[in-house]
Amino acid sequence: MSQVETPLNIAVLTLSDSRTLAEDKSGDYLVSALETAGHQLADRQLIPDDVYQMRAVVSQWIADPAIQVILTTGGTGFTGRDSTPEALRPLFDTEIEGFGETFRQVSYAEIGSSTVQSRCLAGLANATAIFCLPGSTGACRTGWTKILHEQLDSRHRPCNFVGILLHGKQLHS
Repeated sequence: MSQVETPLNIAVLTLSDSRTLAEDKSGDYLVSALETAGHQLADRQLIPDDVYQMRAVVSQWIADPAIQVILTTGGTGFTGRDSTPEALRPLFDTEIEGFGETFRQVSYAEIGSSTVQSRCLAGLANATAIFCLPGSTGACRTGWTKILHEQLDSRHRPCNFVGILLHGKQLHS
């Protein structure tokens, strides 16, 4: 994969009750992938699966004019305290329905019908794109390589998110 023409500032948030940053392979993968692509890591945090902590961190990043993209990993399943959709969907100005649909479509080839248990989602808020991925490293790899790498590259045609994010942040600043 070649480096992007227009680098974006991307924040990574891992949601886990059981991992530490030292054990966060999914977050590590996303950081490595975005930096390899030529983007810049704006911030990285790991917090518990707590609705209000998630909203607080993501809201702070949405309000930051220097951050164009937020990637979250974890909390998109149906077990325990998985609550990423419930926490973050209310923050969206617009939901990007095609992201979850496309993610489940491409992951079907890898994990079969188990993909129906992914509640990954995405949206736009204050001209910031928020992509919520499952917690497994494989799911993060699928989301990045099959969707996000292209959609966060200004050269991808017929469309990508870069113009929307950069133009929108200028209007909101």
